[in-house]
Amino acid sequence: MDDPAAPSTARMIDFWLGGEHHFPVDVAAAHAFEGAYGPCAPVFRDLRAFLGRAVRAIAAQGVESFLVFGGGVPTMGNVHEAAPEARVLYTDVDPVTIRLGQQILAGSDRAGYGFGDATDLGTIDPAQLHRFVPGWGRSPVGVVFLGLAAFLDDPTLARTLDELYQATAPGSLLAIDFDTEELAGWPAALAMMGPAFRMRSPTAFRPLLGRWTPTADGIVPVATWRPDGPPAEVPDAFHGGLAVRADD
Repeated sequence: MDDPAAPSTARMIDFWLGGEHHFPVDVAAAHAFEGAYGPCAPVFRDLRAFLGRAVRAIAAQGVESFLVFGGGVPTMGNVHEAAPEARVLYTDVDPVTIRLGQQILAGSDRAGYGFGDATDLGTIDPAQLHRFVPGWGRSPVGVVFLGLAAFLDDPTLARTLDELYQATAPGSLLAIDFDTEELAGWPAALAMMGPAFRMRSPTAFRPLLGRWTPTADGIVPVATWRPDGPPAEVPDAFHGGLAVRADD
């Protein structure tokens, strides 16, 4: 695959996680951001650990398939590695990351990768959805919606989550996070995120979930969400949790 001309947040995260699926342009962008903010690897390793705990919690409820939006690079403890018995469809909108994901998962019969825009469910290939998320709309599934809220304005995020609620079966679970206002303390880094970037307080985020009901854990700093041990000492950059699609 030819090196892309533009960096990708997904591949920058792969670099910070210690993965092998990124390009020089991603490394350069990661170093530039760290120059304005500070070390990012601990933050994103903690965020990936949260993903693993959330996915395992969903699987423990008997959920056997997952639909992942903004899937990024499917390595370093991503969804199908956290729940190896599950079926997983990763989706993204970046063509380079999609091709990379398809190469990585080429030998898998339980995980696939394709184009999918979370704000338009009709963009997902129905054949892929049927193959890798066979219970979609009929039985509970896991929806992974991490790293996306910050790039959607409030009306779009609320509409998107409501459409996901309507499309899933009762008992489905949503793993979600959002960027807190912590980055406001780093104006040079914040400027690098672009005009579409949205920071939110917990009180501002909660109404956007609509009919999705957070579990008893609440929406909390990701380091403190069901930690396996003492919570990691990292900046309070992300909050997240699980929310349930209740019976109609």
